[in-house]
Amino acid sequence: MARIQQIGGRQRGLGRSRRRGGGRPMSEINVTPFVDVMLVLLIIFMVAAPLLTVGVPIDLPKTAATALPSDSEEPLTITLTSSGELQIQTTPTPREELIPKLRAIAAEREGRRIFLRADGAVSYKDVMEVMGALNASGFSNVGLVTDTGGPTLDQSEQ
Repeated sequence: MARIQQIGGRQRGLGRSRRRGGGRPMSEINVTPFVDVMLVLLIIFMVAAPLLTVGVPIDLPKTAATALPSDSEEPLTITLTSSGELQIQTTPTPREELIPKLRAIAAEREGRRIFLRADGAVSYKDVMEVMGALNASGFSNVGLVTDTGGPTLDQSEQ
């Protein structure tokens, strides 16, 4: 048996010690490691998210138009660079292969919306040729991508 010693009016066992709560398991969950992991993941996603956009460097013209509403399907983007090169999303595509590739893509997609990103230095004729190819490929809803904050017809900045 354990010896009991009297200290200050309280009895204290010197032998076996008992756990607080009579030997029941602890029912509290330590959430600190979970919060630490979630904060690290949040920082990783905040840094990586801007890198996931379509990254073809072009100088978009500025306009006063507002942004189009987005739909559930990932938008298909055609890019016309200042040197006249065409890209579907980020894949370089020769002009003669544009219509067959777009027809194959249109057969697999539900929506007919497509976005055209053209460098501001590209001539109007080249942009209209690409828009005609998009229409011939089955994409009837073409959105032209621009930067916001450009001048309006009354020469005021927005």
